[in-house]
Amino acid sequence: MNLEKVVFGFFVVLAATLNFGFFIGDISDPTLHNPYELFAAVVVNLIATVLKFGDRTQIGAVHLATSLVAVLQLVTASLAYGYAEYVSSAGMDAGWTASVVSLSAGALLANVVSVVLLVVETVSFHRG
Repeated sequence: MNLEKVVFGFFVVLAATLNFGFFIGDISDPTLHNPYELFAAVVVNLIATVLKFGDRTQIGAVHLATSLVAVLQLVTASLAYGYAEYVSSAGMDAGWTASVVSLSAGALLANVVSVVLLVVETVSFHRG
């Protein structure tokens, strides 16, 4: 068993599950979307992205691209959350919540693509 691949797979799947945990729930109800879970999703996605550097294969490049998309959308969602909570006079209302959750949904899609790539890469691996 390759420990590097285990760690890589762990962070890819954890990134997707944390993002899913934040995303799930009524899109306009801010009480159902925990900001600490969003923060954890950002951090784990950043770690997963760093782990994807150095892979020189085509599938590695696609892995990195999906990670960069997820990080971009989650950081944007975090910035929107922070703006709504600490700057906007409206606070974290239904509109802001929908925007933040929609951005995390885009990141979730990128995470799902990354998990699918991981599974395809694992299934197609031939011992030689």
